[in-house]
Amino acid sequence: MTDDNATLSAVRVFDAVKALAFIGDLSMGQPTGHSLRTAWLATRLAAESGADPTTNDAVRETSLLRWSGCTANAAGFADVFGDDIAIRIAMVEDRPGWTDSLKALGGASAVLSPLAQIHCEVSGEVARMLGLADSTETALRRIFETWDGHGLPARHAREAAPMAVLIVALAGDMETFSRVYGIERMLDLIAQRAGSRYPAQLVETAARHAARWLTELEHATAADLDAMLTTSRMQQHTDVELIADVIDLKLPWMTGFSRAVAATAAQCCARLTQDKSAHARVYRAGLIHGIGRASVPNQIWNTNERLSESAWEKVRLVPYWTSRAGKQAGALGEAAELASYAYERSDGSGYFRGARDPSLTLEANVLAASVTYVALRSGRPWRAALSNEEAARQLRDEATRGRLNVDVVNALLSDDVRVVRKPVSSASQSVRLTAREIDVLRVISRGASNKEAARELTLSPSTVRTHVENVFRKLECSSRAAATLKASTLGLL
Repeated sequence: MTDDNATLSAVRVFDAVKALAFIGDLSMGQPTGHSLRTAWLATRLAAESGADPTTNDAVRETSLLRWSGCTANAAGFADVFGDDIAIRIAMVEDRPGWTDSLKALGGASAVLSPLAQIHCEVSGEVARMLGLADSTETALRRIFETWDGHGLPARHAREAAPMAVLIVALAGDMETFSRVYGIERMLDLIAQRAGSRYPAQLVETAARHAARWLTELEHATAADLDAMLTTSRMQQHTDVELIADVIDLKLPWMTGFSRAVAATAAQCCARLTQDKSAHARVYRAGLIHGIGRASVPNQIWNTNERLSESAWEKVRLVPYWTSRAGKQAGALGEAAELASYAYERSDGSGYFRGARDPSLTLEANVLAASVTYVALRSGRPWRAALSNEEAARQLRDEATRGRLNVDVVNALLSDDVRVVRKPVSSASQSVRLTAREIDVLRVISRGASNKEAARELTLSPSTVRTHVENVFRKLECSSRAAATLKASTLGLL
């Protein structure tokens, strides 16, 4: 990855936020646009409630990013509930009986509190990395708190729960319940939560205007939403790499995968064309090619058995959802469209389009080959990582069979291609991790327990535990997901 391309990976914060909102909606099993619609309602509610400018901005930013920690605790939800997306649908839509399973597991607090802690820490870090307001970061770190103090993870009550959190919670329920159950039932449900989940006064304000707001929302265009939701801080720029890192948090064994695909694709593309804009396009596409992965439950990704047809149908739709994300993410639209070709094949056997060679651009062929090559050299729950030689042999076999472009594969496997990662962030100079601490972090970031890390690194479990504690202290975090995200951003992994 060249410095020129690294510069071209920058996008407006607002576009990155919309991409993260899209990923969050998929993770929660909600229709795309759920977070945008929630943000629009929350903005109206904040204005009608007389919120100050700081709270208004926090409401906009928090609404769009409230699900940005969902990929970070997806593995935890899958461990507890099996289907991480199905349980989230039940939670958000308040499906009857969804809490029944919690009782046998020790109660809601025991089960959900650690998952909420991971979510809040990561979403708060996302806000900080994007350069958003301190009030937004605070709200996201307390996003599941409630007015009555029964929220998670810290049980803050009343004024200790940020007003932005309470407004966003109510707006989210308005959007979800009105869509799933209708306006009248929505009004009943939020009335039942008045004085507990959110202040009664907020509910009274929402009830007076809900029907009109929802009608206006139905007629709002994408431009209308953008104009209402953009804050001054979201007009700044950020790096697309953050989106890649959030995507990869969903599956610990994919840590760093999207960055590796992007760097590999950019280097391969540089071997085939001098067009620097093409290099930048495939780099961006490599970073975000996995957006649609958030729509598939972790239990499907983690299976080591042959997938059922219904499971395969979900997997085949991954690039479709990536393409859809581009229609919401502004300047990332071109990259998302290219990214949606990551699993197409020259002979038409790929997905989701089943496109054949004549309709596949050079950049699409480069991306497809790069995703395949990096995946072959990466460990998966059902197999170990292949050696470079074996991965190269399989890649050439794919080209011989007409599934991958021969010229692209030859360029990808050329000795002249060297994957150069983006330069280490200058901020990492203030984080002094030892080589051994980085080794431990690299292993646990891929989902290994302390005991598994000890075996892999030939260390005692107590030594690994000490290294983990030091890493958390130096990175100022308390969860492996947050440590992974921060370390990836700093270029330490």
